Amino acid sequence: MLEPRFAVTAGLLGNEIVRAGPDEAVVVDVDLRSTQNILAVRASLGDPDGGGKRIFLIDDTSHLSRSQAYALGASRVLYGPVDQAALLKVLYGTIPVGPSPASEIASTALDVANALGRMFVEATHGAILDIKDVQEAGSRMAEAISEHGLAEWMDAVRRHHEGTFQHLLLVAGVVVDFGVSLGVRRRTDLERLYTSALLHDIGKAVLPVTVLDKPGPLDTSERGLVQTHSIVGCDLLRDNAQISDEVFDAIRHHHEFLDGSGYPDGISGGSISDLVRVLTMSDIFSALIEHRGYKNSLSREAAYDVLCGMRGKLEHPLLVAFRQVALHR
Repeated sequence: MLEPRFAVTAGLLGNEIVRAGPDEAVVVDVDLRSTQNILAVRASLGDPDGGGKRIFLIDDTSHLSRSQAYALGASRVLYGPVDQAALLKVLYGTIPVGPSPASEIASTALDVANALGRMFVEATHGAILDIKDVQEAGSRMAEAISEHGLAEWMDAVRRHHEGTFQHLLLVAGVVVDFGVSLGVRRRTDLERLYTSALLHDIGKAVLPVTVLDKPGPLDTSERGLVQTHSIVGCDLLRDNAQISDEVFDAIRHHHEFLDGSGYPDGISGGSISDLVRVLTMSDIFSALIEHRGYKNSLSREAAYDVLCGMRGKLEHPLLVAFRQVALHR
């Protein structure tokens, strides 16, 4: 499949060390449900910062396999049987054309995705979550968005990431840019924004991917299961001294609405913090514009119109302020 177009070296897992230069790629076709395979891949590939691209082919679409691929430094993850056109498209996209804002911001998005992947793996195994890597990657993300803009970030994320990781990266980018547009400048305040955005769906790490990525409407029981993710996320992060009370509140309540119609606690009005209000708006907007195989993504204009139609649920002055972010940044 590859040899007519690329210089190819093939190797069996565990037999040799595989390294890729900055203009090369490694394609990994391994069952990541096996701990032995994971250790062998890590030994073969070494440090993910060593250069080159890493494309993982995954038959199993569980969160654990996805997260494990990103934890091993995946640049892209392709699912299901190998599709020649899809693989070639990704490989051609790995050949660099020199430094550019687009390549720099895509690299930063990959760093954030890899940090999230490691944390999702920890969550799946019930380990104590260390969010330091995620926060450090989030700080680099905030700098990249400040330098290159939200539109560049969103384009890179939607071209290179899928599913839950795409959503988290989009929400985090929108939250940071929204916060900056509102005058947030202090490092601790920005950290609170991107930490809550990157962690808000951590509870989905332990939910069945068959439900999360179901190609169609959820039934009542499935919807109820998904709605537990905010509580599960808080449970996973419980007693974590690295997380402030404000961030815990945002993780638990990012699906609450001003009229009390949200979940999990049905709080309303003044009980909903400013951080939650910013995160909720950014979360809904990002979900509407993200690419999913089972639904059409909306344009930024159409997504903003949906938000405007949610009368009584979102804070109107904040929604007015969000217009610039949604449409023009």
